[in-house]
Amino acid sequence: MAVSRALHRRRHAANLLGLGVATAATVFGLIWLVWILGTTLANGLGAIDPKLFTQMTPPPGASGGLLNAIVGSVIMIALGVVLGTPVGVMAGTWLAEYARGRVLAEAIRFLNDILLSAPSIVIGLFVYALVVRTSGHFSGWAGGGALALLMLPVVVRTSDETMRLVPPTLREAALALGAPKWRMVTLVIWPAARTGITTGILLAIARISGETAPLLFTALNNQYWTVDPANPLANIPVVIFQFALSPYEQWHRLAWAGALLMTAVVLILSVGARAALRRRQ
Repeated sequence: MAVSRALHRRRHAANLLGLGVATAATVFGLIWLVWILGTTLANGLGAIDPKLFTQMTPPPGASGGLLNAIVGSVIMIALGVVLGTPVGVMAGTWLAEYARGRVLAEAIRFLNDILLSAPSIVIGLFVYALVVRTSGHFSGWAGGGALALLMLPVVVRTSDETMRLVPPTLREAALALGAPKWRMVTLVIWPAARTGITTGILLAIARISGETAPLLFTALNNQYWTVDPANPLANIPVVIFQFALSPYEQWHRLAWAGALLMTAVVLILSVGARAALRRRQ
C-alpha cells in the first residue's frame, strides 16, 4: 500500500512538472507572438490610408503607396495557385488511389516531406538557375513558378491524407455499381474530400503569401506599373524588405503598412482554412 502511494505521488509530481513546463512554454511563445502582432498593428495602422491602394511605390524621400506591389503579389500568387494546385491535387490522387502499398509511393511521400521542409531560398535559387539565367532576365513567371513549387508539397500532402481518410465503403459502393475507377475518383472521392483539399490549398496560399527569398531570386522588383508576367514584378514582401532597410521614414511607414497587410491576409486565410476543416468535421 505504501509503495502504491509513493508511486502515485511520484506520478502526480511528474504530471505537475510536465504541465508546468508545457504551460510556461506556451506562455513564452504567446508573449512573443502578441508582441510581434502588437508592434505590427501599432506601426502599420498609422500608415494605412487610401493612398496605399491608389498610388505607386515612391522614389526615395517621397510619399506614395503600394498599388503596384499589391497587384504584382496578387498576380504571382494567382500564378502559383494555377500552376501548383492541379499538379498537387492530381499527385495526391495518384498516391491515395493508384499507388496504395507500393514502395514508389512511400518514396514519393518521403521526398515530398523533404520538399515541404526545404528552405524557400533553395527553391528560389533552383528557379533562378533554371528560368532566370536561361531567359536572361527576372520575371513574374519565374516568381509564380517558385511560389508554385513551394505550394506543391502542401497540396500533395493534404490531398493524399484527406483522400485516404474517405471510407472504403464509398469506393466499394461506386465500383459495385459498375463505375470505372476514374469516375469513382471524380464523382465520389473528390467530393467527399473537397473540404480537406480546399483547406490544404488555403494553407498553401497562406504559406506562399509572405515569401520573400524566392521572389528576390526570380521576380526581383519593379518600381513602375506593369501587369505583364514576362517583366519583373513588384511584390509586397520584397518591397517590405527593401523599404525597411532604407534610411527614409516614409519608406519605413510603407514597410509597416505592407507588413500589416500581409499579416492580415495570412490570418484570414488561416482562419478560413480552420473554419472549413471544422465545418467538415
